[in-house]
Amino acid sequence: MNYKDTLNYLFSQLPMYQRTGVAAYKKDIGNIIKACDFLNNPQEKFKSIHIAGTNGKGSTAHLLSSVLQEAGYKTGLYTSPHLIDFRERIKINGKKISEEHVIDFVNSNKENFETINMSFFEYTVAMAFYEFEKEKVDIAIIETGLGGRLDSTNIVNPLLSIITNIGYDHMNLLGDSLEEIAFEKAGIIKENTPVLIGKKQQEIDHVFKKQANKKNASLTYAKRFDNQFSEEIPDYQKENINTVISAIDVLNWNISNEEINSGIKNVKINTGLRGRWEVLSTKPKIVCDTGHNIDGINQVINHIEKIKYGKLHFVFGTVNDKKLDSILNILPKDGIYYFCKAKIDRALDANKLKSLCESKNIFGESYSSVTSALNAAKKNSENEDLILIGGSTFVVAEVL
Repeated sequence: MNYKDTLNYLFSQLPMYQRTGVAAYKKDIGNIIKACDFLNNPQEKFKSIHIAGTNGKGSTAHLLSSVLQEAGYKTGLYTSPHLIDFRERIKINGKKISEEHVIDFVNSNKENFETINMSFFEYTVAMAFYEFEKEKVDIAIIETGLGGRLDSTNIVNPLLSIITNIGYDHMNLLGDSLEEIAFEKAGIIKENTPVLIGKKQQEIDHVFKKQANKKNASLTYAKRFDNQFSEEIPDYQKENINTVISAIDVLNWNISNEEINSGIKNVKINTGLRGRWEVLSTKPKIVCDTGHNIDGINQVINHIEKIKYGKLHFVFGTVNDKKLDSILNILPKDGIYYFCKAKIDRALDANKLKSLCESKNIFGESYSSVTSALNAAKKNSENEDLILIGGSTFVVAEVL
């Protein structure tokens, strides 16, 4: 198979959560264990840091990778989902896995993996572990896909586990209460391995303490540092930066303040981080953000309230398996909305989204695509206005 054929196989033949939702989710790690056995367990041959959490885990992973790169470490980075290019998921020192390595991995393992009915996510995790071992990284930053306890990434034995925060998302899979969701995330806490909590939340703190005590894992909370943050940086990203600085502190590696500051400043250059309060143009100001659950969207709205603009134009789309009531309740009522549907099967129909929003006194027009919605927003905007693109990672992906 060539690269195009390989991607078609990965996307079309394998169960993929981003495309089909719950049907592709597997509540066990048996497959990834078998797959890594085929590969001689590459995950045991490199050092790692494992990151879970409802929001911020992707940003934290990129920021931490950038800092470690600045300090001279050959750093692997595994994140999901990708926005534009499949190869974004697997990087070493910010460089995406090569097309040749993707082809070789699939061709070499396709026959074995088909005997255990691998999902798309399981396949990519195995590929990442193999790549990091093969390329002899000094350290790999591994982001969970969904949850933690039963996530395919949860077979690593990390130097440090990080849980950024807990909020409501994927309740159909992780549970309806914060306590249930926290329990699933706490599943990445390992025996005799330190765990760092990015945000202390009193109502679920006992969940982490219980698991840490059970695993004899030292429990630390992220500190708040007096950094001079730009006003352009949203508060949620400041929290992630504090988590990263605290992680470096827990690791106790010889990394200077200069390297930390440089890593934070150069995160986009070093790692290719995109879609987190990303300014696409200035007149009018067009911003995209991948916040897609109630906490993530609320964080974006809180930041909007702190900046100056004329009118708010919101290019908004979401998926059809998300509980929307609580999200719609917090959306700004004075915005002009452009409802759209991303090009995935899970995307919610734009007309249905418009109807749901109208029941909450949120008004706008529906559009046949993300592109047409954005074009309409641009046409209706003045230079001093703000165009926000969000509600779904998949909506953001189509404008980058």
